[in-house]
Amino acid sequence: MTAYFSEKSFRFLRALARHNDKAWFEAHRKDYEAHVRQPFLRLVGDLQPDVAAISPHFRADTRTVGGSLFRIHRDARFSHDKSPYKTWQGARLFHERRREVAAPSFYVHLEPGASFVGAGLWHPESDTQRKVRQFILENPGGWKAAAHAPKLRRRFALDDSQMLVRPPRGFPADFAYIDDLRHRNWAFLRPLDDAAMAGPDLDRVVAADLVALAPFVDYLCAALDLEF
Repeated sequence: MTAYFSEKSFRFLRALARHNDKAWFEAHRKDYEAHVRQPFLRLVGDLQPDVAAISPHFRADTRTVGGSLFRIHRDARFSHDKSPYKTWQGARLFHERRREVAAPSFYVHLEPGASFVGAGLWHPESDTQRKVRQFILENPGGWKAAAHAPKLRRRFALDDSQMLVRPPRGFPADFAYIDDLRHRNWAFLRPLDDAAMAGPDLDRVVAADLVALAPFVDYLCAALDLEF
């Protein structure tokens, strides 16, 4: 099988990081389409049967607008960094009700030296955080199985980039998973090196990761009263 990405994909993204302006991007738009966007859309399409087999409520959507692939353009309206383009490309394999309520998703990220696959909730609102914390408190056995399975932990890491300094108020200090309640994001991630991202079996690698992450996503869906 032909690989999705190549050194040309990484070369384009590295060059974009050095020349992050509209004139350069427009001059190299064909490279973006040929080596980043179209290959990623092909990967998303090839993952559709795998996502459907995991859950009929999740989508790998190849639409160019409103689909799984994130736009390369940055929303810089409220940022000090006014560079117009992201220096990475990502795709979210999302829940069918994502526009109605907060929902977990699976995610694939392409970035030179920093690619990864993962799943969970990223930057959820405070109300969503409270729901998840309360559900973990009330269902600790399920949380242990979904988030502390040794096989999962050997392969993925629970994101700890944003943590409360101390456990949230109102939860018993002796709760077995009190430190897990300090998380603001609930997402497991696994880095993929450039060689893996450029490999011909990337879709199979990602599909196996999605299967491994599915019980965790199922648990988050239950916490948010979503079908899985």
